Amino acid sequence: MITLKNISKSFGGLQAVRNVSIEIKKGTITGLIGPNGAGKTTLFNIIAGFYKADSGSIALDSEDISGLRSDELFERGLLRTFQIAHEFENLTVRENLMMVPGGQIGESILNTWISRKKIKVQEKENHTKATKVMKFLNLDHLESEKAGSLSGGQKKLLELGRTMMVDARLVLLDEVGAGVNKTLLKKIGESIMRLNKELGYTFFMIEHDIDFISSLCDPVIVMTDGSVLTQGTVNEIKNDDRVIEAYLGN
Repeated sequence: MITLKNISKSFGGLQAVRNVSIEIKKGTITGLIGPNGAGKTTLFNIIAGFYKADSGSIALDSEDISGLRSDELFERGLLRTFQIAHEFENLTVRENLMMVPGGQIGESILNTWISRKKIKVQEKENHTKATKVMKFLNLDHLESEKAGSLSGGQKKLLELGRTMMVDARLVLLDEVGAGVNKTLLKKIGESIMRLNKELGYTFFMIEHDIDFISSLCDPVIVMTDGSVLTQGTVNEIKNDDRVIEAYLGN
């Protein structure tokens, strides 16, 4: 699905990512772990088009996407979520979902005058899609709630829902479990698994909760000091002395 070759990124004198080369296979849920400051989020920001790498290349389904902006990657089905959810807090759950699809006819002032029928047809399609998404994620009982009033876990589910509104191919999940209670975290995990198994989504996720990673991810990639330390199955990672040392020290 996506291939990174020799990606590096520095900020002033600090090298945040050092010569990283990894592959994310289509249809997998790949985990990315490592101690704080390992370069995980910087790597995500490079893949998602928020930062440009100083060197190296990125390919999505063999297409070179190095240096593309986040909006250009969005059009190609590459999306990311954030550790702190980025909902539109004064819009309802349904409205948050319906505004996601790009190129909506009603975004043009001129079209609001000359293409009203087309706008209504497109809004009906988005309304129907949002209903299906909310039902899939068990958010339908919250459709009229303002997104800002949702719990942390519900906001994370809403972010997943927004990726479903455009049939994402690859989703980058940045600490989806951060600040989420265990009950909702289980629901989020089940939703990720269903999206993967039933709809064919590919996920690449940063996470600190090793139990959550263990229940979802294969393989797991470990970063430290801006570089890839190792990768493998969860059991291989848990029993790797280098990983234990990276987290706990000598």
